[in-house]
Amino acid sequence: MRHAGTDPELMDLIRRFVTPGRRYMRLGGSSLRLSGPERDLFVRELVQAAGEITPTELGILLEGGWRERKTASWLVAVSGRTEFRNRIGELLLASGGPYQGSLCIALATFGTDADADLLCTYLDRYLPGPDFRWDQTAVFSTLLHLDAALGTERAAPYLAAGGLWQQWSAATPNTVRDPQEYRQIVDQLCSFTGECAELFAGTEPRN
Repeated sequence: MRHAGTDPELMDLIRRFVTPGRRYMRLGGSSLRLSGPERDLFVRELVQAAGEITPTELGILLEGGWRERKTASWLVAVSGRTEFRNRIGELLLASGGPYQGSLCIALATFGTDADADLLCTYLDRYLPGPDFRWDQTAVFSTLLHLDAALGTERAAPYLAAGGLWQQWSAATPNTVRDPQEYRQIVDQLCSFTGECAELFAGTEPRN
């Protein structure tokens, strides 16, 4: 992991891509509350950043803290850089901090069976135990989203009586959010990302 306090290269990328306009704070659910000119400006600047950042720079941000990873995940999603799929899967499986839902949004935006596989790998590792992780509900809700998009039923075994989701929910009753309700948020975030991706597709070729 790289730390901004001792890494000038990372600090420069944070200045350029993470903190402008408090971007890292407005990505995710906060973006759904934007409207009018404020929303339009945020979208334009996010799309511009997705076009400016290079693959190497994205890789560096993904080695940083949660703010850097969160921002990088969204830039990856907007620009459709599927070459980062495995790296995002690794970070998700490491379950190393808050706001891991941004990693899920990137996988949901890619929207393939390979992305569902990564989500299932996470669930198979972390649902059998009662431990609370940052992202069980986000991961499972994203799998529900991908099932709907792909016409699959990958989530069904987890939801079945005695399935892993049922077991984990029973073991952690105070930490569980309704995955179907959270899935609606995933749907909205993917719609927002799709809007940005359409604008990105009309820009100059990316780095």
